[in-house]
Amino acid sequence: MEHPSDRFYSFLISEEGRDQRIDAFLALRIEDLTRSRIQELIRDGTVQVNNRQTKPSYRLKPSDKVGVTIPPARPYHLEPETVTFALIHEDSSLIILNKPPGLVVHPSPGHLTGTLVHGLLTHCRDLSGIGGILRPGIVHRLDKDTSGLLVVAKTDKAHSLLSAQFKAGAVKKKYLALVHGITRSKEGKIDLPIARHPIRRKEMAVVQEGGKKALTFWKKIEDLGGRFSLLSVMPKTGRTHQIRVHLSCIGHPIVGDTVYGFRRQGWKKHLFLKNGQDLGVERQMLHAETLGFVHPESGEYCEYRAPLPADMTGTMEKLKSLDL
Repeated sequence: MEHPSDRFYSFLISEEGRDQRIDAFLALRIEDLTRSRIQELIRDGTVQVNNRQTKPSYRLKPSDKVGVTIPPARPYHLEPETVTFALIHEDSSLIILNKPPGLVVHPSPGHLTGTLVHGLLTHCRDLSGIGGILRPGIVHRLDKDTSGLLVVAKTDKAHSLLSAQFKAGAVKKKYLALVHGITRSKEGKIDLPIARHPIRRKEMAVVQEGGKKALTFWKKIEDLGGRFSLLSVMPKTGRTHQIRVHLSCIGHPIVGDTVYGFRRQGWKKHLFLKNGQDLGVERQMLHAETLGFVHPESGEYCEYRAPLPADMTGTMEKLKSLDL
């Protein structure tokens, strides 16, 4: 039975869809659903073919009528938890914090506890509600294994004004990235559209058609160890995984990135020195160093910086001190 809050999609299968698995077909057409989530919906009976329940492995036929009903998310109550992060600044409107690597920003499947949001609720109960039940105060996010600066809104006014600045590309964002390879030039511009990967739906990719504009500038700070470069990276748009995808696309993936760099089976072999010493990299070497924006209350421009975390500093010191 459908409810007013349900989302509903319908598809009439053409010859082009013949023999495609229904889960793969729907994953390409409903952007915010992963293939695994679609498989769950199929098993729950909310995906039907010709008004009948089906299986994820069903092969489509021309003239099949596919209906997808997506129920609203189940209510979820967040309990405050003790989570470690460093406060950079706090006032009545916002919080600036330095997120450590390995910390998930907000609850999601597989990460329902121990997130930054849980820690924020312990620190501060009066967060903006615009982000919804699972994302109170969250204006933007960093990947789990990316460290650095985040701004969190404490009021709805601050949330709206900050979100507008992010959307307009008016927020200054500067990252430090340790990448594989020595860049040929001292600086560059990457203007390549990004969309969800056509097969691996949890990943993003540079695409020729149908992607969203993504613009990234970078400058080389220094070469390290004859095999690596430290870059200052300035994304002008805010696409998911933008920096990681763009740097990988130009042949300089971020050190430790197992998704857009070297795959899990082989990435560590690229991180050993000639003497056999392991660089000790356990995550992608990407850090959000600088964040600047117009304060939602004072109207004045403010800018904050976060020091490099110990793991990145340690890796860079090893590269500087050893002749590779």
